[in-house]
Amino acid sequence: MKNFRVWSSAVLLVVFSSCTAQKNAIVAHRGAWKKNNLPENSLASLRHAIDLKLPGSEFDVWRTADDSLVINHDAHYNKLLIEETKYADLIAFKLSNGEKLPTLHEYISEGKRNNKHTLLVCEIKPSEISKERGQKTALMSVEVIKKLKADKNTCYISFDYEILKAIRKADPKTSLQYLEGNKSPKEVKADKINGVDYHYSVFKKHPEWIQEAKDNKIILNAWTVNEASDMDWIIEHKFNYITTNEPELLSERLKIKK
Repeated sequence: MKNFRVWSSAVLLVVFSSCTAQKNAIVAHRGAWKKNNLPENSLASLRHAIDLKLPGSEFDVWRTADDSLVINHDAHYNKLLIEETKYADLIAFKLSNGEKLPTLHEYISEGKRNNKHTLLVCEIKPSEISKERGQKTALMSVEVIKKLKADKNTCYISFDYEILKAIRKADPKTSLQYLEGNKSPKEVKADKINGVDYHYSVFKKHPEWIQEAKDNKIILNAWTVNEASDMDWIIEHKFNYITTNEPELLSERLKIKK
């Protein structure tokens, strides 16, 4: 804990404050899982991303029927709808590596451990029950992350614009990125959202948004960039972040492009 206290007051601030300054920084989508056949969104995939010293690792948050915040990409886990299932019933089913479905508290705790490089990119999933439920899930997630003193090493992303606005109202300083791809960089800036994290095809359709984002100091991130040709296109346009299932391949493309 002593080493973490030193890091949290110094290195974390560097990681967070340099968010917009980075160029073509790799974000592992659901952790670094693919090459080693790890479960997506597992503690193991997060740890591998940190061990690779990747600039970022993304993960997804849902809230169970009994208000546990858990990490999983899909709305269903083992054919159970997470939002309508109690946590104890979900963890009866293990991940493929034997882990149980991680809670947000467990995931962030692991993300703090021996981590001097990797930004935690927290996606709040829109609720399938109600907009209000999604916003409450977001605020509960922010509270957990703040209690764990990981807020300066975490940014938030969502497809639900109202979720991001709710987080901004609660926290005027945290970094937010919008995922849906239907708003220009100027529009998100007007709502005090820091970044656009769109599917790479959106930027190919609206290449003018790339320069607009740069001119307005809006973070540029693209998902999920897995093919070398698409990686090369994003690299050439000097995005801040590139989100991928293939961090090792992206690392190779970045070395070639230097």
